[in-house]
Amino acid sequence: MAELAGVSVRTLHHYDEIGLVRPSARTAAGYRAYSADDVERLREVLAYRRLGFGLREIADLVDDPATDAVAHLRRMRGLLLEQRDRAAAMVTAIDRELEARAMGIRTTPEEQLKVFGAQLYDAIGSAYPATRRTEPRIAARIWDALGDARTVLNVGAGTGSYEPSDRDVTAVEPSAVMRAQRPAGAAPCVAAAAESLPFEDQSFDAAMAVSTVHHWPDPVAGLREMRRVARRVVVFTYDASDTGWRQRFWLTRDYLPEFADLLVDWPSLADLTRAIGGRAEPVLIPWDCTDGFFEAYWRRPEAYLDEHVRRAVSVWTRVGPEAEQRAVTRLRDDLSSGRWAERNRDLVALDAAELGLRLLVS
Repeated sequence: MAELAGVSVRTLHHYDEIGLVRPSARTAAGYRAYSADDVERLREVLAYRRLGFGLREIADLVDDPATDAVAHLRRMRGLLLEQRDRAAAMVTAIDRELEARAMGIRTTPEEQLKVFGAQLYDAIGSAYPATRRTEPRIAARIWDALGDARTVLNVGAGTGSYEPSDRDVTAVEPSAVMRAQRPAGAAPCVAAAAESLPFEDQSFDAAMAVSTVHHWPDPVAGLREMRRVARRVVVFTYDASDTGWRQRFWLTRDYLPEFADLLVDWPSLADLTRAIGGRAEPVLIPWDCTDGFFEAYWRRPEAYLDEHVRRAVSVWTRVGPEAEQRAVTRLRDDLSSGRWAERNRDLVALDAAELGLRLLVS
């Protein structure tokens, strides 16, 4: 069964142990025996896994009594067609820019972001559920900063992580891929961009944005819009102007120097803070952080070898496949040889690290 499914025996055993795919019977010798229904369920699990969903999300999907095998197939087909269309659109955009550059024409930054920014966000969106989820300790900081706000606007809301369940939340998300992955019962979600929020002035007690500002074509304009529609603004982002944390973070220092190129022309922390009229507070990353953003695995380097982990982080897509593979290959070699452990032996004693993450509060 494992060979036919293209997975390891250990994976099948794990699915059995957690109740995701349990064989209906066992042979006289004690081996697992999978019925036709078991195989159908396994197919659904593997298909959703390869589409980037996490095991918890998959369990909810395949256990939904209102969804039969045909409905699952239709959903998978739709997701695959979306991925195909996004990839085709990106290829077309790249071909057009190559043709333009061959004729000596340079596209404007606005044109580049309009095409590649939106396509990139959609491309990584399908991988988010696998590794991106609410980190309770960071969530506590964000929710505390919201104060006594009862109505909250979540800008760049994605799949709904970090949305407080005890408040009246309205979400804003431009990506159809992200919106489609919001769980049942999540806050209502409006299709709009941060730079042009479709709300009246001071419509909300507070506006929040979590790990999203770096995807916006105009971060300062988006933050000003948040300030316009809400009396309080809380933003979880990173300090692009501080080079110190990039030197402390072994991944950007030793394996992915191309990361620095992504920060060229990015607004300074002072610019971002000024846009909301607030202050910046450092946010430490716990060593066992459950939200798989770029810096999250600073004490768990093996995680960066996992394709699912990398696909849910836009940095890897933006630096390009050559830089990514070079970094992954070098990291794998250094982990095998012990060089990484020797070079970063001081990290083992740390429970949390300061790697440039900031909470902006007004």
